[in-house]
Amino acid sequence: MGTNSVEGEANHIVSIWEINKDYLDSMHEKISQTPKLLSKAAGKRACCIFRVPKNLMDINGKSYQPQIVSIGPYHRGESHLQMIEEHKWRYLGSLLSRNKTIGLTLEDYLKSIQPLEKEARECYSETIHLSPDEFLEMMVVDGCFLLELFRKVNNPKLFEPDDPIVTMAWIIAFFYRDFLRLENQIPFFVLERLFEVTKMPNEESGPSLSLLALRFFNNIIQRREDIIESHKDLKGLHLLDLVRSSFIPPHQELPKRGNIPTHIIHCVSKLRRSGICLNPGKEDSFLVVKFHHGVIEMPTITIDDFMTSFLVNCVAFEQCHSSSSKHLTTYATFLDSLVNTAKDVEYLSDCNIIENFFGTEAEVARFINNLGKDVAFDIDLCYLSKLFNDVHDHYQNS
Repeated sequence: MGTNSVEGEANHIVSIWEINKDYLDSMHEKISQTPKLLSKAAGKRACCIFRVPKNLMDINGKSYQPQIVSIGPYHRGESHLQMIEEHKWRYLGSLLSRNKTIGLTLEDYLKSIQPLEKEARECYSETIHLSPDEFLEMMVVDGCFLLELFRKVNNPKLFEPDDPIVTMAWIIAFFYRDFLRLENQIPFFVLERLFEVTKMPNEESGPSLSLLALRFFNNIIQRREDIIESHKDLKGLHLLDLVRSSFIPPHQELPKRGNIPTHIIHCVSKLRRSGICLNPGKEDSFLVVKFHHGVIEMPTITIDDFMTSFLVNCVAFEQCHSSSSKHLTTYATFLDSLVNTAKDVEYLSDCNIIENFFGTEAEVARFINNLGKDVAFDIDLCYLSKLFNDVHDHYQNS
Protein backbone atom coordinates (compact mmCIF):
# COMPACT_ATOMS: atom_id res chain seq x y z
CA MET A 1 0.00 0.00 0.00
CA GLY A 2 1.45 3.35 -0.97
CA THR A 3 0.68 7.00 -1.77
CA ASN A 4 1.14 9.35 -4.73
CA SER A 5 1.44 13.11 -4.20
CA VAL A 6 -0.48 15.60 -6.37
CA GLU A 7 0.21 19.38 -6.21
CA GLY A 8 -3.03 21.45 -6.03
CA GLU A 9 -3.84 25.03 -7.20
CA ALA A 10 -2.59 26.62 -3.99
CA ASN A 11 0.49 24.44 -3.94
CA HIS A 12 -1.11 22.13 -1.36
CA ILE A 13 0.07 18.51 -1.40
CA VAL A 14 -2.83 16.02 -1.76
CA SER A 15 -2.01 12.35 -1.01
CA ILE A 16 -3.86 9.68 -2.99
CA TRP A 17 -3.70 6.28 -1.26
CA GLU A 18 -3.24 3.26 -3.51
CA ILE A 19 -3.89 -0.36 -2.55
CA ASN A 20 -1.07 -2.86 -2.75
CA LYS A 21 -2.74 -5.55 -4.88
CA ASP A 22 -0.54 -8.38 -3.58
CA TYR A 23 -1.32 -7.49 0.02
CA LEU A 24 -5.03 -7.26 -0.77
CA ASP A 25 -4.96 -10.70 -2.39
CA SER A 26 -3.17 -12.07 0.68
CA MET A 27 -5.90 -10.70 2.96
CA HIS A 28 -8.65 -12.23 0.81
CA GLU A 29 -6.83 -15.56 0.90
CA LYS A 30 -6.71 -15.49 4.71
CA ILE A 31 -10.44 -14.66 4.85
CA SER A 32 -11.25 -17.70 2.72
CA GLN A 33 -9.04 -20.11 4.68
CA THR A 34 -10.70 -22.68 6.95
CA PRO A 35 -9.49 -22.62 10.59
CA LYS A 36 -7.34 -25.67 11.34
CA LEU A 37 -6.16 -25.40 14.96
CA LEU A 38 -9.72 -24.83 16.19
CA SER A 39 -11.99 -25.97 13.39
CA LYS A 40 -15.47 -24.58 12.75
CA ALA A 41 -16.82 -27.96 13.86
CA ALA A 42 -15.41 -27.32 17.35
CA GLY A 43 -18.46 -25.25 18.21
CA LYS A 44 -20.91 -28.02 17.36
CA ARG A 45 -22.44 -30.29 19.98
CA ALA A 46 -20.99 -33.32 18.15
CA CYS A 47 -17.40 -32.09 18.60
CA CYS A 48 -16.20 -33.77 21.77
CA ILE A 49 -12.45 -34.51 21.47
CA PHE A 50 -10.34 -31.43 22.12
CA ARG A 51 -6.82 -30.23 22.57
CA VAL A 52 -6.52 -29.18 26.19
CA PRO A 53 -6.56 -25.36 26.53
CA LYS A 54 -3.17 -23.81 27.22
CA ASN A 55 -4.22 -22.31 30.55
CA LEU A 56 -5.04 -25.80 31.87
CA MET A 57 -2.00 -27.34 30.19
CA ASP A 58 0.24 -24.87 32.02
CA ILE A 59 -1.19 -26.05 35.35
CA ASN A 60 -1.42 -29.84 34.90
CA GLY A 61 0.54 -30.46 31.68
CA LYS A 62 1.65 -34.08 32.04
CA SER A 63 -1.80 -35.22 33.15
CA TYR A 64 -3.13 -34.66 29.63
CA GLN A 65 -0.32 -36.41 27.74
CA PRO A 66 -0.41 -40.17 27.01
CA GLN A 67 2.54 -41.96 28.57
CA ILE A 68 2.47 -45.33 26.80
CA VAL A 69 -0.27 -45.56 24.13
CA SER A 70 -1.87 -43.22 21.61
CA ILE A 71 -5.55 -43.50 20.77
CA GLY A 72 -6.81 -41.33 17.93
CA PRO A 73 -4.92 -38.73 15.88
CA TYR A 74 -3.57 -36.12 18.30
CA HIS A 75 -0.58 -38.15 19.55
CA ARG A 76 -0.34 -40.60 16.68
CA GLY A 77 3.22 -41.42 15.68
CA GLU A 78 4.95 -39.95 18.74
CA SER A 79 8.20 -41.83 19.27
CA HIS A 80 7.72 -42.71 22.96
CA LEU A 81 4.40 -44.44 22.15
CA GLN A 82 5.69 -46.85 19.49
CA MET A 83 6.13 -49.89 21.75
CA ILE A 84 2.38 -50.44 22.13
CA GLU A 85 1.78 -49.53 18.48
CA GLU A 86 3.28 -52.90 17.51
CA HIS A 87 0.95 -54.73 19.91
CA LYS A 88 -2.11 -53.02 18.43
CA TRP A 89 -1.47 -54.98 15.24
CA ARG A 90 -0.99 -58.18 17.23
CA TYR A 91 -4.34 -57.68 18.95
CA LEU A 92 -6.00 -56.90 15.62
CA GLY A 93 -4.60 -60.19 14.33
CA SER A 94 -6.00 -62.17 17.27
CA LEU A 95 -9.44 -60.63 16.74
CA LEU A 96 -9.32 -61.43 13.02
CA SER A 97 -8.33 -65.03 13.70
CA ARG A 98 -11.42 -65.49 15.88
CA ASN A 99 -13.68 -63.68 13.42
CA LYS A 100 -12.32 -65.76 10.55
CA THR A 101 -14.45 -68.67 11.79
CA ILE A 102 -17.60 -66.64 11.02
CA GLY A 103 -16.31 -65.33 7.70
CA LEU A 104 -15.30 -61.80 8.74
CA THR A 105 -12.21 -60.11 7.26
CA LEU A 106 -10.24 -56.91 7.76
CA GLU A 107 -12.04 -55.51 4.73
CA ASP A 108 -15.35 -55.94 6.59
CA TYR A 109 -14.03 -53.88 9.50
CA LEU A 110 -12.93 -51.05 7.19
CA LYS A 111 -16.20 -51.10 5.24
CA SER A 112 -18.20 -50.84 8.46
CA ILE A 113 -16.37 -47.67 9.53
CA GLN A 114 -16.11 -45.92 6.15
CA PRO A 115 -19.66 -44.42 6.29
CA LEU A 116 -18.78 -42.89 9.68
CA GLU A 117 -15.61 -41.11 8.53
CA LYS A 118 -17.06 -37.61 8.09
CA GLU A 119 -18.97 -37.77 11.37
CA ALA A 120 -15.90 -39.11 13.19
CA ARG A 121 -13.63 -36.35 11.84
CA GLU A 122 -16.10 -33.72 13.09
CA CYS A 123 -15.69 -35.05 16.62
CA TYR A 124 -12.19 -33.50 16.72
CA SER A 125 -11.65 -29.81 17.42
CA GLU A 126 -8.66 -29.72 15.05
CA THR A 127 -8.61 -30.51 11.36
CA ILE A 128 -7.14 -34.02 11.05
CA HIS A 129 -4.54 -34.13 8.27
CA LEU A 130 -4.87 -37.79 7.38
CA SER A 131 -6.06 -39.26 4.11
CA PRO A 132 -9.35 -41.20 4.20
CA ASP A 133 -7.42 -44.49 4.11
CA GLU A 134 -5.08 -43.42 6.94
CA PHE A 135 -7.98 -42.17 9.04
CA LEU A 136 -9.97 -45.39 8.62
CA GLU A 137 -6.89 -47.49 9.41
CA MET A 138 -6.36 -45.53 12.63
CA MET A 139 -10.01 -45.92 13.70
CA VAL A 140 -9.98 -49.67 13.03
CA VAL A 141 -6.56 -50.41 14.57
CA ASP A 142 -7.09 -48.27 17.68
CA GLY A 143 -10.73 -49.26 18.08
CA CYS A 144 -10.11 -52.99 17.72
CA PHE A 145 -7.19 -52.78 20.15
CA LEU A 146 -9.46 -51.29 22.81
CA LEU A 147 -12.24 -53.81 22.15
CA GLU A 148 -9.92 -56.80 22.15
CA LEU A 149 -8.30 -55.66 25.41
CA PHE A 150 -11.70 -55.15 27.07
CA ARG A 151 -12.84 -58.59 25.91
CA LYS A 152 -9.66 -60.29 27.11
CA VAL A 153 -9.74 -58.64 30.52
CA ASN A 154 -13.39 -59.71 30.86
CA ASN A 155 -12.50 -63.26 29.72
CA PRO A 156 -8.82 -63.96 30.53
CA LYS A 157 -8.94 -67.24 28.59
CA LEU A 158 -8.66 -65.12 25.43
CA PHE A 159 -5.18 -63.88 26.40
CA GLU A 160 -2.27 -65.56 24.66
CA PRO A 161 0.17 -67.31 27.02
CA ASP A 162 2.78 -64.92 28.42
CA ASP A 163 1.19 -61.85 26.78
CA PRO A 164 3.50 -59.04 28.02
CA ILE A 165 0.59 -56.60 28.19
CA VAL A 166 -0.77 -58.72 31.05
CA THR A 167 2.35 -60.23 32.59
CA MET A 168 4.06 -56.83 32.94
CA ALA A 169 1.72 -55.22 35.47
CA TRP A 170 2.90 -51.66 34.87
CA ILE A 171 1.55 -51.62 31.29
CA ILE A 172 -2.15 -51.95 32.10
CA ALA A 173 -1.69 -49.53 35.01
CA PHE A 174 -0.70 -46.90 32.43
CA PHE A 175 -3.55 -47.95 30.10
CA TYR A 176 -6.13 -47.02 32.76
CA ARG A 177 -4.87 -43.44 32.69
CA ASP A 178 -4.01 -43.11 29.00
CA PHE A 179 -7.41 -44.39 27.82
CA LEU A 180 -9.10 -41.61 29.84
CA ARG A 181 -7.12 -38.61 28.61
CA LEU A 182 -9.13 -36.02 26.68
CA GLU A 183 -6.64 -35.78 23.81
CA ASN A 184 -6.45 -39.58 23.53
CA GLN A 185 -9.96 -40.56 22.41
CA ILE A 186 -11.90 -41.93 19.45
CA PRO A 187 -15.68 -41.48 19.15
CA PHE A 188 -17.77 -43.98 21.08
CA PHE A 189 -20.01 -44.60 18.08
CA VAL A 190 -16.95 -45.90 16.20
CA LEU A 191 -16.26 -48.35 19.02
CA GLU A 192 -19.93 -49.37 19.02
CA ARG A 193 -19.92 -50.08 15.29
CA LEU A 194 -16.75 -52.17 15.53
CA PHE A 195 -18.10 -53.96 18.60
CA GLU A 196 -21.26 -55.00 16.75
CA VAL A 197 -19.37 -56.03 13.61
CA THR A 198 -16.78 -58.14 15.46
CA LYS A 199 -19.18 -59.94 17.83
CA MET A 200 -18.92 -63.70 17.93
CA PRO A 201 -22.18 -65.71 18.16
CA ASN A 202 -21.55 -66.51 21.84
CA GLU A 203 -21.32 -62.76 22.59
CA GLU A 204 -24.82 -61.88 21.41
CA SER A 205 -26.23 -62.35 24.91
CA GLY A 206 -23.07 -61.15 26.63
CA PRO A 207 -22.18 -57.83 28.26
CA SER A 208 -22.67 -54.57 26.39
CA LEU A 209 -19.72 -52.48 25.24
CA SER A 210 -20.39 -49.98 28.04
CA LEU A 211 -20.35 -52.77 30.61
CA LEU A 212 -17.12 -54.25 29.23
CA ALA A 213 -15.44 -50.84 29.30
CA LEU A 214 -16.64 -49.98 32.81
CA ARG A 215 -15.56 -53.41 34.08
CA PHE A 216 -12.10 -52.80 32.62
CA PHE A 217 -11.72 -49.48 34.44
CA ASN A 218 -13.29 -50.91 37.58
CA ASN A 219 -10.08 -52.86 38.14
CA ILE A 220 -8.61 -49.53 39.23
CA ILE A 221 -11.73 -47.63 40.39
CA GLN A 222 -13.15 -50.59 42.35
CA ARG A 223 -16.86 -49.91 42.64
CA ARG A 224 -19.37 -52.62 43.47
CA GLU A 225 -20.45 -54.82 40.54
CA ASP A 226 -24.11 -53.83 40.95
CA ILE A 227 -23.13 -50.18 40.41
CA ILE A 228 -21.30 -51.10 37.21
CA GLU A 229 -24.21 -53.30 36.05
CA SER A 230 -26.62 -50.39 36.51
CA HIS A 231 -24.72 -48.51 33.78
CA LYS A 232 -24.79 -51.29 31.16
CA ASP A 233 -26.92 -49.14 28.81
CA LEU A 234 -25.06 -45.89 29.48
CA LYS A 235 -23.77 -44.06 26.41
CA GLY A 236 -20.83 -41.71 26.24
CA LEU A 237 -19.27 -39.52 23.57
CA HIS A 238 -16.00 -41.41 24.16
CA LEU A 239 -14.47 -43.51 26.94
CA LEU A 240 -13.62 -40.51 29.12
CA ASP A 241 -17.20 -39.27 28.90
CA LEU A 242 -18.58 -42.76 29.55
CA VAL A 243 -16.66 -43.17 32.81
CA ARG A 244 -17.34 -39.54 33.80
CA SER A 245 -21.07 -40.02 33.20
CA SER A 246 -21.12 -43.18 35.31
CA PHE A 247 -20.34 -41.06 38.38
CA ILE A 248 -23.09 -38.49 37.73
CA PRO A 249 -26.14 -39.18 39.91
CA PRO A 250 -29.22 -40.12 37.84
CA HIS A 251 -32.44 -38.10 37.82
CA GLN A 252 -30.84 -35.07 39.40
CA GLU A 253 -32.58 -31.78 38.64
CA LEU A 254 -30.36 -28.76 38.20
CA PRO A 255 -31.51 -25.57 39.96
CA LYS A 256 -33.27 -22.70 38.26
CA ARG A 257 -31.67 -19.29 38.38
CA GLY A 258 -32.87 -17.25 41.35
CA ASN A 259 -32.40 -13.70 42.57
CA ILE A 260 -29.83 -14.62 45.22
CA PRO A 261 -26.28 -15.19 43.97
CA THR A 262 -24.58 -18.43 44.98
CA HIS A 263 -21.78 -18.14 47.54
CA ILE A 264 -18.53 -20.09 47.50
CA ILE A 265 -18.01 -21.71 50.90
CA HIS A 266 -15.08 -21.38 53.27
CA CYS A 267 -12.27 -23.85 53.88
CA VAL A 268 -12.54 -26.78 56.29
CA SER A 269 -10.67 -24.99 59.09
CA LYS A 270 -13.09 -22.03 59.09
CA LEU A 271 -16.17 -24.24 58.72
CA ARG A 272 -15.12 -26.29 61.75
CA ARG A 273 -14.63 -23.14 63.85
CA SER A 274 -18.24 -22.21 63.05
CA GLY A 275 -19.47 -25.60 64.22
CA ILE A 276 -19.92 -27.26 60.81
CA CYS A 277 -18.81 -30.91 60.73
CA LEU A 278 -17.80 -33.14 57.83
CA ASN A 279 -18.64 -36.85 57.74
CA PRO A 280 -18.06 -39.56 55.12
CA GLY A 281 -21.23 -40.19 53.10
CA LYS A 282 -22.57 -43.57 52.04
CA GLU A 283 -23.68 -42.74 48.48
CA ASP A 284 -22.32 -44.68 45.50
CA SER A 285 -20.69 -41.65 43.83
CA PHE A 286 -18.29 -39.15 45.37
CA LEU A 287 -20.26 -36.45 43.54
CA VAL A 288 -23.25 -36.86 45.88
CA VAL A 289 -22.59 -34.28 48.59
CA LYS A 290 -25.25 -33.43 51.19
CA PHE A 291 -25.68 -30.86 53.95
CA HIS A 292 -28.17 -31.01 56.80
CA HIS A 293 -28.19 -29.97 60.47
CA GLY A 294 -24.71 -28.47 60.22
CA VAL A 295 -23.10 -31.59 58.76
CA ILE A 296 -21.57 -31.94 55.28
CA GLU A 297 -21.67 -35.55 54.10
CA MET A 298 -19.16 -36.47 51.40
CA PRO A 299 -18.54 -40.00 50.11
CA THR A 300 -14.92 -41.09 50.34
CA ILE A 301 -12.77 -40.22 47.33
CA THR A 302 -9.44 -41.91 46.67
CA ILE A 303 -6.72 -39.48 45.59
CA ASP A 304 -4.06 -41.42 43.67
CA ASP A 305 -2.26 -41.24 40.33
CA PHE A 306 -5.27 -42.59 38.44
CA MET A 307 -7.93 -40.41 40.06
CA THR A 308 -5.91 -37.21 39.77
CA SER A 309 -5.42 -37.85 36.04
CA PHE A 310 -9.10 -38.75 35.58
CA LEU A 311 -10.34 -35.65 37.42
CA VAL A 312 -8.21 -33.13 35.52
CA ASN A 313 -9.22 -34.66 32.17
CA CYS A 314 -12.91 -34.62 33.12
CA VAL A 315 -12.66 -30.95 34.07
CA ALA A 316 -10.85 -30.18 30.80
CA PHE A 317 -13.58 -31.98 28.83
CA GLU A 318 -16.35 -30.07 30.61
CA GLN A 319 -14.53 -26.79 30.00
CA CYS A 320 -14.33 -27.48 26.26
CA HIS A 321 -17.67 -29.19 25.56
CA SER A 322 -20.43 -26.64 25.98
CA SER A 323 -23.24 -29.23 26.01
CA SER A 324 -21.84 -31.40 28.79
CA SER A 325 -22.93 -31.06 32.39
CA LYS A 326 -20.40 -29.41 34.70
CA HIS A 327 -20.58 -31.91 37.57
CA LEU A 328 -16.84 -32.58 37.82
CA THR A 329 -16.01 -28.89 37.44
CA THR A 330 -18.45 -28.08 40.24
CA TYR A 331 -17.00 -30.80 42.46
CA ALA A 332 -13.46 -29.55 41.74
CA THR A 333 -14.51 -26.04 42.79
CA PHE A 334 -16.14 -27.45 45.92
CA LEU A 335 -12.96 -29.33 46.89
CA ASP A 336 -10.86 -26.26 46.12
CA SER A 337 -13.08 -24.22 48.45
CA LEU A 338 -12.70 -26.73 51.27
CA VAL A 339 -8.92 -27.04 51.02
CA ASN A 340 -6.57 -24.15 51.66
CA THR A 341 -3.70 -25.90 53.38
CA ALA A 342 -2.27 -29.30 54.21
CA LYS A 343 -4.13 -29.09 57.54
CA ASP A 344 -7.45 -29.17 55.67
CA VAL A 345 -6.35 -32.29 53.78
CA GLU A 346 -5.19 -33.88 57.03
CA TYR A 347 -8.63 -33.32 58.58
CA LEU A 348 -10.46 -34.71 55.52
CA SER A 349 -8.17 -37.76 55.64
CA ASP A 350 -8.83 -38.24 59.36
CA CYS A 351 -12.58 -38.12 58.57
CA ASN A 352 -12.16 -40.82 55.88
CA ILE A 353 -13.38 -38.40 53.22
CA ILE A 354 -10.04 -38.45 51.40
CA GLU A 355 -8.00 -41.63 51.00
CA ASN A 356 -4.55 -40.31 50.16
CA PHE A 357 -2.34 -42.53 48.00
CA PHE A 358 -0.91 -39.55 46.13
CA GLY A 359 1.72 -37.94 48.32
CA THR A 360 2.02 -35.65 51.31
CA GLU A 361 -0.94 -33.62 52.55
CA ALA A 362 0.74 -30.55 51.05
CA GLU A 363 0.97 -32.25 47.64
CA VAL A 364 -2.71 -33.23 47.77
CA ALA A 365 -3.64 -29.66 48.75
CA ARG A 366 -1.62 -28.32 45.82
CA PHE A 367 -3.33 -30.74 43.42
CA ILE A 368 -6.82 -29.81 44.66
CA ASN A 369 -6.07 -26.09 44.39
CA ASN A 370 -4.76 -26.55 40.85
CA LEU A 371 -7.81 -28.65 39.94
CA GLY A 372 -10.12 -25.73 40.65
CA LYS A 373 -7.88 -23.10 39.05
CA ASP A 374 -8.90 -21.19 35.89
CA VAL A 375 -12.19 -23.05 35.41
CA ALA A 376 -15.39 -21.39 34.23
CA PHE A 377 -18.98 -22.45 34.93
CA ASP A 378 -22.28 -20.93 36.04
CA ILE A 379 -22.23 -21.43 39.79
CA ASP A 380 -25.87 -20.33 40.12
CA LEU A 381 -26.95 -23.26 37.93
CA CYS A 382 -24.55 -25.92 39.20
CA TYR A 383 -25.75 -29.05 40.97
CA LEU A 384 -24.27 -27.94 44.32
CA SER A 385 -25.61 -24.36 44.28
CA LYS A 386 -28.18 -25.03 47.04
CA LEU A 387 -25.55 -26.73 49.18
CA PHE A 388 -23.17 -23.79 48.70
CA ASN A 389 -25.86 -21.37 49.87
CA ASP A 390 -27.07 -23.55 52.75
CA VAL A 391 -23.53 -23.96 54.10
CA HIS A 392 -22.86 -20.23 53.65
CA ASP A 393 -26.07 -19.28 55.50
CA HIS A 394 -25.29 -21.68 58.35
CA TYR A 395 -21.76 -20.27 58.59
CA GLN A 396 -23.03 -16.68 58.66
CA ASN A 397 -25.60 -17.44 61.35
CA SER A 398 -23.33 -19.48 63.60
